[in-house]
Amino acid sequence: MRDAYVVGAGQTAFGAFPEASYRSLFATAVDRALASAPDLDADDIDEAVVGTLGVGGRQLGLSGPAVTEHAGVSAPTTRVENACAASGYAVRNAVQAVKSGMADVALAGGFEVMTDLSGDAAKYWLGVSGETEWERLTGATFAGTYAQMASAYLDAHDATVEDFSRAAVKNHANGARNPHAHLGFECSLADATGAATVADPLTLYHCCPTSDGAAAVVVASGEVAESVDADAVRVAGVGAAGDRVGLFERDTYTSIPASRDAADAAYEMAGIGPGDVDIAEVHDCFAVAELLAYEDLGFCERGEAPGLLREGATDRDGRLPVNVSGGLKAKGHPIGATGAGQVVELWKQLTGNAGDRQVEGVEVGLAHNVGGSGGAAVVTVLEGQR
Repeated sequence: MRDAYVVGAGQTAFGAFPEASYRSLFATAVDRALASAPDLDADDIDEAVVGTLGVGGRQLGLSGPAVTEHAGVSAPTTRVENACAASGYAVRNAVQAVKSGMADVALAGGFEVMTDLSGDAAKYWLGVSGETEWERLTGATFAGTYAQMASAYLDAHDATVEDFSRAAVKNHANGARNPHAHLGFECSLADATGAATVADPLTLYHCCPTSDGAAAVVVASGEVAESVDADAVRVAGVGAAGDRVGLFERDTYTSIPASRDAADAAYEMAGIGPGDVDIAEVHDCFAVAELLAYEDLGFCERGEAPGLLREGATDRDGRLPVNVSGGLKAKGHPIGATGAGQVVELWKQLTGNAGDRQVEGVEVGLAHNVGGSGGAAVVTVLEGQR
């Protein structure tokens, strides 16, 4: 199988955009991705893969072709739905198409319009995301599921609610540097810990916002990457895994096994280990999820994630910066756009195009995208050109 490269990437701001449609948001992301690879245009795209949950946009079925057509892309398009991991899987599918030789240039991306959810639609989303029918019928919500995981983590390890708040404070500080962030403001440890409780022990500042937005990535073969005037980043490894959807069906509440398995596969393909990662974007839909990611991705041993936060190891100027974009917590979480948005951020970091939030000297980046409460996960390892 041949190498695949990210040669362009772009996204919209994440936030609330009542004047925008899912078509216009995705078209903007595609335009920005192609603008970052000026020798390529929409006609060069051989295949497109688009991730979306589709509840907010009210456009299921042919929503993939609908958005690519509006963006001026006439290539065959597949829609991927894998809850919050939809566009992470879209990137994986595009990489597979290029590595296999089925396409020389593939477009991967995602979109979501979430802020128009109300009434029954909102109840549907909050009740079934990542849950089984049994959990939904007992009143479980998305926040409630992660609150169970947070409670179990506090019981099992030397951790406090303030450790969850430290993740939020870090990500808000990073988001304040990101013009695309939904919540681009800083917060204090007291703000995060003392905020209103959403699902005990999680407070408002431990939960990501409901966002609109879109992101797109251009994946190309090595031959194309060498022939165009574009900043190219090699897709060194990609791994995906699945698990039981219902939390009650799993053996552990303090780990997401699908994350661990996806990471292992990505590391093996890339020929690296966790210690080789210079920068990461991880799926922090709730603050506890970031701590679990540190451990599942092998950045530390079980129970040691609070220590990384306390010592500042994952700060923007730490030894392993995590969620320099602001993460889901501050950058935002437009479901179908999140995974591709993580790859956009890493492409910018690895090519020196991240502006005020640029981290110097990074060569290997990792994107970690989870579906629901862990029924699916995908990990992508990107390698800058040394």
